[in-house]
Amino acid sequence: MELNENAEIDTSQVEDARGSGGGGGGIGGLPIGGGGLTGIIVTVLLALVGGYFGINNLGGGSGSSSSDNAAIESECKQSDATKQMDCRNVLYVNSIQAYWATELPKAFGKQYEKATTKIFSNRVSTGCGAADSGVGPFYCPADNKVYIDLTFYQQLAKELGAPGEFAQPYVLAHEYGHHVQDLLGTEAKMRQAQNSNPDQANLESVKLELQADCYAGAWAKGATSTTDAKGQKIFKSLTATDIQEGIQTAGQIGDDTLQQRGGGTINPAEFTHGTSADRQKWFSTGYNSGDPKQCDTFAPGAVKEGD
Repeated sequence: MELNENAEIDTSQVEDARGSGGGGGGIGGLPIGGGGLTGIIVTVLLALVGGYFGINNLGGGSGSSSSDNAAIESECKQSDATKQMDCRNVLYVNSIQAYWATELPKAFGKQYEKATTKIFSNRVSTGCGAADSGVGPFYCPADNKVYIDLTFYQQLAKELGAPGEFAQPYVLAHEYGHHVQDLLGTEAKMRQAQNSNPDQANLESVKLELQADCYAGAWAKGATSTTDAKGQKIFKSLTATDIQEGIQTAGQIGDDTLQQRGGGTINPAEFTHGTSADRQKWFSTGYNSGDPKQCDTFAPGAVKEGD
């Protein structure tokens, strides 16, 4: 995967809420409730790489809500900006939103509305409540923002076995998949289905998450065609190895794999995001087809309970 060093990095699409600790690639510890891998598994089962929270579904308390983009704007104007984690992630966001600005009207006849990614450290206030880094990346429909503590990528690599560089844009593309679902009304329909049939609530959640994986795959297929505001390509190249890293990441964060890693037995009744095989299948479906219309996980029989 090679980013275009001449691409314009649009930092207006992110909010940096890390304060004086911001910049420099987001290095630091990620506090996880309970500590160690067990704590990670508990929170990951709730939200990892696909968190989507309704209003007030997050914890109480307070977190930082102020943002100051001065540091990241300065960093991303440097000649070596694409070598910095912060700036690479901004470009990933730029590419994902450029893709959907074209593809959403084309595929679904709806205009795309941009969503901001808020980068934070430790704890943050959101329209869905206060959250800490242990929640993992997530999308909040109440304020239309993606939230991420970039130190999460260290845990993804070291604790969950997904060290590839492409794991990072995959995470962001999945979260923006939830934003697309919000724009299309898919999430609202899913919540209605959960309320109508509580026994199928987890299965409905799995369908939502697998569709976001599929949308991430569709973006990956079109990533090298995305451009900045001046028409310059954002990616120079995206290789088969990069896509394999995305598939590997999907495989490392399936509910069954995480349950096993946490020392427990596989319990399909507790699945919320889908099995490793299904996450890989739907990411691949999006990538191989390059068509988000092929991502209808809610079609009869597309996803079965216990898959």
